[in-house]
Amino acid sequence: MEFCPKCGMRLTPTRKERKSKTAIILSCPKCGHKKRGAKTVVATSKVPDHRPQERVVVIGKEEQKLRTLPTARAECPKCGNMLAYVWQVQTRGSDESSTQFFRCTKCDYTYREYS
Repeated sequence: MEFCPKCGMRLTPTRKERKSKTAIILSCPKCGHKKRGAKTVVATSKVPDHRPQERVVVIGKEEQKLRTLPTARAECPKCGNMLAYVWQVQTRGSDESSTQFFRCTKCDYTYREYS
């Protein structure tokens, strides 16, 4: 971190593009004093943007195969099995209780219980 020799404000870094290189210029936001940065950075390729579908994942098919969720004794309405994976999600307003989801360990039927 460097400070302006004229007014004492913190110098902020800005980039200045030149052909295939990028120069860093330190400039004072108050008086406009500029100083060349200590380093010249070579421009590299940018990280590609991801589609929203790649960022947001809600228990996908691969995650369903992983059996790391806690289990509870609950009767499956489809097959009658008495063991189910359980998790909670806040599906309504924050001032209301969360929704508890169950997935049968035998037939993979998913059902919910509002509390």
